[in-house]
This record gives sequence, structure tokens and C-alpha cells, in this order.
Amino acid sequence: MPSFTRRNAVRLLGSGLVAASAGLPRGARAAEKQMTTVVKIAGVPWFNYLDAGLQAGGKKFGIAVSMVGPAHVDPAQQVRLVEDQIARKVDVLGLVPLDVKVLAPVLARAQQAGILVITQEGPDQEGRTWDVELLDSKVFGEMQMQALAKAMGEKGDYVIYVGTLTTPLHNRWADAAIAYQQAHYSGMKLAVARFPGADEIDTSEQVTRDVLQAYPDVRGIIGFGSNGPIGAGNVIRERHLQKKIAVVGTVIPSQGKALIKSGVIREGFLWSPKDAGFAMVAVASLVLGGAKMETGMDIPGLGKATVDVPGKLISVDRILAFNKENIDQMIATTGL
Repeated sequence: MPSFTRRNAVRLLGSGLVAASAGLPRGARAAEKQMTTVVKIAGVPWFNYLDAGLQAGGKKFGIAVSMVGPAHVDPAQQVRLVEDQIARKVDVLGLVPLDVKVLAPVLARAQQAGILVITQEGPDQEGRTWDVELLDSKVFGEMQMQALAKAMGEKGDYVIYVGTLTTPLHNRWADAAIAYQQAHYSGMKLAVARFPGADEIDTSEQVTRDVLQAYPDVRGIIGFGSNGPIGAGNVIRERHLQKKIAVVGTVIPSQGKALIKSGVIREGFLWSPKDAGFAMVAVASLVLGGAKMETGMDIPGLGKATVDVPGKLISVDRILAFNKENIDQMIATTGL
């Protein structure tokens, strides 16, 4: 299991940028295709796991893989990292985007340079060759609202955290969750427009403190972004509010285990970031090999895929849900 400490996971590149596993893997052959994946933030558990999947995919398919990301959530820094990979003339650019509009021009340059662009969490990203998803975004958002509604008794105010207000899938999930609440739970109400900060624990902790002060009637929190439920849960536990305020959201089982076991986080949801990283390399390998991309095709290690050719979207159904009853089994089964 990769280390979860930022000091061990990343190294400084200058100008506030950091990289995890930067450069070619040891022993990479010059003839190997090169793939670098630019993620939203380096050194956090989610992307440590994604990197493990990238590395496994690289070994499986004979592609030299690496992963880089900004030290903090910053679309401008992510653009600069993409520009670095274009200058390096990588064969494949992997990307987990922060801001689809900001990234579109630089991805157009990548395409012009003949670089394949494989995104994850980027179904609306212009300039991609393919986007790879392990879930249906609408279903993912609705499932989390259903869990929150159950925990709140379908009554009361709630808030939603996202990574940033421009993070594509986080906001798509939030849209689906809110729409489902409005259609099915008239006793619930969104207290205020969504909050950014769910990619970093300290930021989501501060957001939660601010929410508790400004919106004392809040009875539920959804965190879209794997550190959002952790930050929210930490504050809820500190203030002994776990029976009053329900927390659900996207979270890594082992990272959230203590909060889930104690009933602070009522239910967690995710797909495997390891599988996502592996899938990105698998799809890159298929494209490089000239495979025909069509519904029913097999994505090695993940099974049959649904392929939207006009939408440049490849998806498989890998949603995971867990609570204190099955958290141990989930960790044992997934290794997450």
C-alpha cells in the first residue's frame, strides 16, 4: 500500500509544483511508449492509489508511465504541468481535470502535437481522445442523496462540498444529487450553493466550521471529493455532533474507517482509483494498438464496456458503497 504522507509521495519541482513518480520508470526502454498522467493534486491518498493502478497498467501493457500533479488544487498549475508533458513529447497524456475550460486550449495543442489524451473524471473535457469512467455520474450522485436522506429522516437542511466549483464530475454528481432531492424529498432543503474544498482535509475542515457557524440548522453534509467527508467528519466528531448531523460522501474505505465505524460518516461511496489508473493505461494501449472502440468490447481487468463514440466516453459499472457493517469486508476485498 502506498504511503499516505505527502513528504514521501511527492517531491518539489519548483514554482509550487510537485510530482509523484516524475520521469520515466527505472529500467524503461527507449522504445516504450511514454504516458504521463496529470492529476488534480499530488500526495493525497486517492491519487497515490491511482498511481498504483497506472504503474500496474504500465507493467501489463509495456508503457512507461509516470504521474504528476500540483501541490495544491490550482487549475493554472495543472495547465503548466500539461504544457511540460507536451514539451517532453510524451505519446499519451493522462488527465484528471480541475477546470475543463482552462484546460481546453492546452489540450488542443496536445492533440495538434499528435499526443493521445485519456481523461478520467472528464466527460465534458474538450480536447480529449477518450474519457474513461467507472460509474454513471447521475446514479452516483443519486445514490449519495438517497443515503443522506435516509440518515436525515428525509427532513432538514443540507450542504454539499465539491473539490472546486469547476471540477467536472464533482459538480455533475452534485447536480444529480440536488435534482433527486428536489424530486423526492420535499422535507429537505439545500441550505446554500455548494462549497469548494473537498480535495483537501484542512480546507474541508475549515469549510465545516464555517458552515456550522453560518448555518446552524444544517443536518446533513455530502462530500464529493475523497477528503471532503474526512474533513467534515473530523469536525463533527470533535464537536460531538454525529447524532445531529449526518455525513456521507466519496471516501476511501481505509482512510475513513474510524469515522465510519464510529457512525460519523454514515455511508461511503467510490470507485477504485487503482482500477481507474489501470483503465486509463489499458485504453491508451488499445488506442495505440489500433483497436476498434465499441460497446461490448473488453477492457482488460475491468470487463465489458459501454462506448459512446460521438461522446468519446468509455464506461464500466464499478460503483462501491459501504458503511460500518461492511467496511472491513470492503477494505479486505478492494485493498483500498
